Amino acid sequence: MKITVIGFWGAYPEKGEATSCYLVEHNNMTVVIDCGSGAVSQLQNYIELKDVDAVVFSHYHADHQADLGVMQYARIVDKAIGRTSDSLLMYGHREDEAAFASLTKEPAVEGLPYNEGEALHLGEMTFTFSRTDHPVPCFAMRVEADGQSFVFTADTTYMDSLVEFSEGADLLIAETSFYADQDPTNFGHMNSTEAGRMARKAGVKQLVLTHLPHFGEHPDLVKEAKLEFDGTVELAATGKVIELKN
Repeated sequence: MKITVIGFWGAYPEKGEATSCYLVEHNNMTVVIDCGSGAVSQLQNYIELKDVDAVVFSHYHADHQADLGVMQYARIVDKAIGRTSDSLLMYGHREDEAAFASLTKEPAVEGLPYNEGEALHLGEMTFTFSRTDHPVPCFAMRVEADGQSFVFTADTTYMDSLVEFSEGADLLIAETSFYADQDPTNFGHMNSTEAGRMARKAGVKQLVLTHLPHFGEHPDLVKEAKLEFDGTVELAATGKVIELKN
C-alpha cells in the first residue's frame, strides 16, 4: 500500500495546505480517507480526481469533510464530459442521518454506510472501524492488504480500545493536537505523549503524527512522542509518502 499525506492540519488549513486527507493506493484501487478543507486542490497534485474510486469519512466535522461538495461536483463534471463513466463511492457512518444523506449526489456520487465491527472491502484492501472518543460520532480505521496494515486514529482522546485496535500495525497515523504539557481530553483529542504511548502499547513499527496544532514548534511533538515510543516517529507533511511492503 502507498499512503500519501494530502492534508494534516487540525481545525483549518494553513495557507496553501489542507486539513485531514490521505490518499491510499493499492493494486489499481484508489481511496481517499477524509476530504477536509483544501483537500481537493491539493489532491490534484498527486492524482486526477476522475481516478479516485472511493472516499471514506471518519466523521462529519468540517476539517474532515469540508471539501465533500466540491469533490462531488468534480465527479459530476467528469462524468458529464466523458472523462469517466464511474460513479464515486462515498462511505460514512449513519449516526448522523442528515450528514450521511449528503454523501449522495445523483447521478454521479453514491453514499454508502460502513459499520463498526464489519469489514469493508475496497479492491484488495480491507477496512475495519473502531469508535473513538470525540464530541461527535467518529471512527478510527484499520486498513489491511497483502499482510500489511496501518491505522488512522481520526479524532479521539487516548483509548485502550484503540491500542487493541492498532495492535501490531506497520504504521499508526495518530492525531496529535496538543503538546505533552497540555490536557486535550475536554476537546476530544490527544497530545504527543499519548500518541507515543498508544504506539508503544500497540507495538506498531512506525508512528506518524497528524492533525497538527497551529501553535508551538512541531519538532517538539516528535521529541515528546519519542519519550514514550522508541520506533520511528515522524510528522505528517503535505506530499509525504509512506509505502508499506512485504
